[in-house]
Amino acid sequence: MPAPRLVQQIIAFTGVGVVAAIIHYGLLLGLVELGGWQPVPATLVGYIGGGLVSYWLNRSLTYASDRPHSEAGWRFAVVAGVGFLITFGVMSGLVGRLGLPYFPSQIATTLVVLVWSFLAHKYWSFGRS
Repeated sequence: MPAPRLVQQIIAFTGVGVVAAIIHYGLLLGLVELGGWQPVPATLVGYIGGGLVSYWLNRSLTYASDRPHSEAGWRFAVVAGVGFLITFGVMSGLVGRLGLPYFPSQIATTLVVLVWSFLAHKYWSFGRS
């Protein structure tokens, strides 16, 4: 028996998230460890890199959206923008204010943004028009 559509979407979203996270975390680690960047700006650059890949893969694989790029693109950008602000806020709080290590802080931040992004993209960015 095939998995319900929601379960399939969660599995696909997770797979896309792994690819996007590899790009995000790769940029974060490279910029901090090799480039001498501070963690918060580095994670924001990583977020943008992962977000670009996430748009294309989620649109085609996770949600199989037929919403035109002219609609889905700006909606995705709004959701990603909110996720960007969440990333900034959580990372600034955990690393900047609490002095926690940046990598575990990024993992916690990713989980928060993951829930926000899945629901917002499912019901708004790529939902049926």
